[in-house]
Amino acid sequence: MDYGPLVEMRKQRFAEVELAISDPDLFSDQKKATETMREHGRLKSLLQMWDELQTCKLNLKENKELLKEDDPEIVEMAQEEIPELTARITTLEQDVQYALLPRDPTEDRDALVEIRAGAGGDEASLFVGEVMKMLERYVDRRGWKLEHLESSPSDVGGFKEVTLKVTGEEVFRFLKYESGVHRVQRVPATETQGRIHTSTITVAVLPEAEEVDIELKKEDLQIQATRSGGSGGQHVNTTDSCVQITHIPTGVQVRCQDGRSQTQNRELGMQILRAKLYEAKLREENEKYSAQRRSLIGSGDRSEKIRTYNFPQSRVTDHRINFTSHNLEGILAGALGEITDNLQKAEMEQRLEEAGMV
Repeated sequence: MDYGPLVEMRKQRFAEVELAISDPDLFSDQKKATETMREHGRLKSLLQMWDELQTCKLNLKENKELLKEDDPEIVEMAQEEIPELTARITTLEQDVQYALLPRDPTEDRDALVEIRAGAGGDEASLFVGEVMKMLERYVDRRGWKLEHLESSPSDVGGFKEVTLKVTGEEVFRFLKYESGVHRVQRVPATETQGRIHTSTITVAVLPEAEEVDIELKKEDLQIQATRSGGSGGQHVNTTDSCVQITHIPTGVQVRCQDGRSQTQNRELGMQILRAKLYEAKLREENEKYSAQRRSLIGSGDRSEKIRTYNFPQSRVTDHRINFTSHNLEGILAGALGEITDNLQKAEMEQRLEEAGMV
C-alpha cells in the first residue's frame, strides 16, 4: 500500500500545527496548548521516520546497483550494508503504518492504577505488594512519576489494595495492558509440605479523567469525613481526615485517607471517582471494537486472567497472546518491556487490519 498520500496530508496538518504553536494566545488555554504540542510531536516524529524511510530505500537501491561493479571491495561493502538497510526499512515501514493509524485519545493520558488482593488470602496480599513494586520499577525505567494515593495494608506486610497515580509521557498507552487478573503460582513461606499455591490479584488501569470528560454535580455526591484507620502515623489516626465519596446515580464509592488533610483526601477522592466514571464510559465505547482487540487492550472486565507468574519454573505467561518469558526475576524488577512490546505489536496488527492498511 502506498502511504505517500496519507503522509502528504500529515505534512499539511503539520504546517497548520506549526502555525498554531507560534501564536502566543494558544498558551492561554493550557489544555488546548498541551494537546497541540503533543500533536506537533507526533507529526514531527512521523515525518522524520518517513524521510528516513525514503533515504534508506534510496541507499538500498544504490547498494544493489553497486553489486554490479567490478571492484570486489565495493561489492563487499554493498553486500554488508544491504541486510542492515533491509531490516531498518522493515522497522520503519511498520512504525510509519502505526503512526498513521487514528490516535486513541486516551493514550497520552496519565493513569490511576488500582491493585487489589483476590483469591489466596495472605499470599494474595503479599503479591499485591510485589506487583506494586514491579510497576514502581517500570515507572522509574520509563522516567515517569508515581504517587501513592491510597493503600490498605494487610497484617502480614502486604496490601489488601493500593491506588497509584502515574504521570508522564504516554502513560496510559503502555500501562493499559496491565488491567486484568494476575495469577501467581509458588510455594508460600508458611507452607511446610512444599505445595504450590495459586493466588490472584486484580489490576485496573484507568485513564485519568478531566473535568470536561466527567461533570460531577454537587447534588449527585455524598461526601463523608471519618476518622482514618490502619497504619499511617499519628496524624492519620487522630484526625477526621479520611474522606468517603459516593456517586449517588451509579453507586460508585471511593475512600481516601493517605493524604495529610481532609481537603487533600477530598481532592484525591474526586480524581479517583472521576476516573472510575470515565472508565465506565470508555467501556461502553469499547464495545465497538472487535472482541479480539478488546481482549488485548482491556475491555474493563477485571475477571479475565491475563498473566501467570510461575515461580518454580521462573516463568511469566501472558495468556492474551500466548507469550512466555523465563525472565521472572527481571520482569518483577520492572523489565515489562518485552511483554508490552509484544502486546502492542499484536494490537497494532489488528488495528491495521481493521483500518484496511495491511
